[in-house]
Amino acid sequence: MPEQQVSVNPATGDTIARYDVYDEAKLEGALKQAQKAFGAWRKLSFETRAGVLVNIAAELRKEKEQLAQLATLEMGKPIAQGREEVEKCARTLEFYAREGAKYLAHELVETDARKSYVAFQPLGVLLAIMPWNFPYWQVFRAMAPATMAGNVVVLKHASNVCGCALAIEQVIRRAGAPKGLFQTLLLPSSRVEKVIDNPAIAAVTLTGSTAAGSKVAEAAGRNLKKAVLELGGSDAYVILEDADMDTAVEIALRGRLVNSGQSCISAKRFVVVKQVRKEFQKRYVAKMKAATYGDPLNEGNRIGPMARVDLRDQLHQQVLKSIAMGAKLLCGGFIPEMKGAYYPPTVLANVKKGMPAYEEELFGPVAAIIEAKDEDDALRIANDSIYGLGGGIISGNRKHAERLALEELQAGSCFVNEYAHSDPRLPFGGIKQSGYGRELGVYGIREFVNVKTVFIK
Repeated sequence: MPEQQVSVNPATGDTIARYDVYDEAKLEGALKQAQKAFGAWRKLSFETRAGVLVNIAAELRKEKEQLAQLATLEMGKPIAQGREEVEKCARTLEFYAREGAKYLAHELVETDARKSYVAFQPLGVLLAIMPWNFPYWQVFRAMAPATMAGNVVVLKHASNVCGCALAIEQVIRRAGAPKGLFQTLLLPSSRVEKVIDNPAIAAVTLTGSTAAGSKVAEAAGRNLKKAVLELGGSDAYVILEDADMDTAVEIALRGRLVNSGQSCISAKRFVVVKQVRKEFQKRYVAKMKAATYGDPLNEGNRIGPMARVDLRDQLHQQVLKSIAMGAKLLCGGFIPEMKGAYYPPTVLANVKKGMPAYEEELFGPVAAIIEAKDEDDALRIANDSIYGLGGGIISGNRKHAERLALEELQAGSCFVNEYAHSDPRLPFGGIKQSGYGRELGVYGIREFVNVKTVFIK
């Protein structure tokens, strides 16, 4: 019997479907098809490529409800957030269809040549290794700029969202995209390194854990292939004394509970100056206690289950260990007596250096409150992390907060009086152990191209 990947509904524990893993022959066939597709796709005009992307966006919107429900069933995403995710994918496809030609236009450079310029040309077949938490968005934010630039994409998705992975391929085909422009490869993680080794692969992009990123970087480096890595995060939000408390609490709530707390770039550590820590803590805990969790198909539930039971249990152990080390549990912190991988909104206070809630990424609806002596201490704590994906400043003085975000916070994306999120118009990525390279914006579309100098005497 062939090896299989199993899709399980995290809200019920019921098996949804089983999928046969690709054998070597099927994998090789897919990679050859991708190479063949690249040979034709790279020669098409930007206008033609843009038309394909627009058609895919239209097909996504046409199938929005079915796609959102599939994500809810496979990884527990609250249904309204699933619809929002599909819509964001469509907007990103349209954005690159509209802006891609401008971003990749030849750049004339004055030299002693008769003519010299920089051209941006596609590299080939891109291997995209993507996680389960945003099963559509993670894929399209890599695929849209890469294909607009003339590359083709093969996807190795997380094994618990095979249905979403295959649905993406089917949507792209139904939109009339050329055969081989995008293909899903059903493979276990243990075979990824061999795919990176394959000469058909020109470059690789991964969104995932720091551990996974390290392995992919090693394999890509050994093969001298370009890689972009978007890894974990433990975003700190600095709440200053002059912060509007309604704003601070709402940002902290939305930022921590988006996608049931399962987002790399989201508010996880709240570093609050001591003058307002008690007020923030009281109001924030009240809001977290009021946040409803349960069946993700129920429109009234803000939080669904976590994607898998083992991930829920791992998060609970981080909470328990932090409490054992002196953190104070203010709400949540228990495994509900109900079916599914649920975990309640949880707040830990008195969080100190050395605790999991301080040092590690909390990938679920758990918030850590850390008191700072003053602004300088708050910034020190915020930067005291192996991660550097996102972060924020909440303050009534926007000009001062902007200076702190620009000059002091160590992260790839810094927000003032707003929670962190990605936008196709802006580059996205991290520093330190949150990875390297950028997605989205002009920098994202230029990651997987040959930046070619042309010099004519």
